Amino acid sequence: MSTEKKKKFLQGNEACIEGALYAGCRFYAGYPITPSTEVMELMALSLPKVGGKFIQMEDEIGSICAAIGGALAGEKAMTGTSGPGFSLKQEALGWACMTEVPLVIVNVMRSGPSTGYPTGPSQSDVMQTKWGSHGDKPTITLVPASVQELFYETIRAFNLSEKYRTPVIVLFDEVIGHMREAITIPEPGEVEVLERRKPTCPPEDYRPYAIQNGEVAPLAPFGEGYRFHVTGLYHAEDGFPTANQQYIHDTGMRLVNKVEHNQDDICENEELFLDDAEVVVFAYGVSSKSAKFAVKELRAGGVKAGLLRPKTIWPFPSNALDKVVAAGNVKKIIVPEMNLGQIYGEVQKVVAGRCEVQGIFRVDTEPIHPKQIMSAVLGHQVEPTVIPDEVLIERPMDG
Repeated sequence: MSTEKKKKFLQGNEACIEGALYAGCRFYAGYPITPSTEVMELMALSLPKVGGKFIQMEDEIGSICAAIGGALAGEKAMTGTSGPGFSLKQEALGWACMTEVPLVIVNVMRSGPSTGYPTGPSQSDVMQTKWGSHGDKPTITLVPASVQELFYETIRAFNLSEKYRTPVIVLFDEVIGHMREAITIPEPGEVEVLERRKPTCPPEDYRPYAIQNGEVAPLAPFGEGYRFHVTGLYHAEDGFPTANQQYIHDTGMRLVNKVEHNQDDICENEELFLDDAEVVVFAYGVSSKSAKFAVKELRAGGVKAGLLRPKTIWPFPSNALDKVVAAGNVKKIIVPEMNLGQIYGEVQKVVAGRCEVQGIFRVDTEPIHPKQIMSAVLGHQVEPTVIPDEVLIERPMDG
């Protein structure tokens, strides 16, 4: 196939679907909600063409439960929503974490709480992806920042979900979901696609939660001869409930640690000008677009600014951030986000007083402007004359 034929001019929500299909997704259950509805609509059109199945459920609770069922039946499964619908999915999300069911959940963020402003962007669901469901649970959340990256990160979400037998959330906002960019669709086989490990033992010997050599247990699809029990209660290796306190403790730790202890495998970051940076902007998702522009402009003006952009927000990229701070050059970290400081606090925990941390928060459904970030930097690091005064007119809303 020629390069021209591989180019597409896509909306972010469309690129998400292209990535899911490339990764082998063949089951989608959903319910329409702005600004994620295109994800569902396009899955309804696309899945039958590749032998997949689509179903619109009665609500968001039914949607994630149906997707879990599809995953247990052996398909790579996906559901999508926005803030209010994501709230409804939380109990079943926790169930999928406990039962270790591979699943991808797309959340196209909008302003909230409640119905908020459905057509406006926000980054308000970051903590919800981590703590929305009760109990300590494993959380993998990817935060793509462009249409092309959304394609690749959706593939990575499926790979991580299959590898670690856990739900993975693809988290982006209305701007990324609805903007259009020219992207390249790779040929089949150009991007690695991981498949689920299946058991090779006789059916009577299969233990769906038996851990060997620290590896996640293989998962047999229902209907292929392996009969096993699945429950949201703490369970033993055979899947049946257990009251053994030691096993309950070990299982709780294992569920969380299979993610937290593999941060170097799960977390990916973009790093820009960090070698000598005295001011670092820690930005993710749509806010990182403004951050990258601001950092490049500041560099052109002689300011030693750098960018650390996580593509994975959970597990939190503490190793990468700690490395930047430990180098000793950084005097200040600026955290721009379209909420009231959800990741700002996580940055503070890792920094632990070693340098100043400043937040730039915005919740009026408008993206953070590069001028806000540049103003925060210039107000503390360099003479205002380095960049023309008009750049400084819009002051940051600091926390």
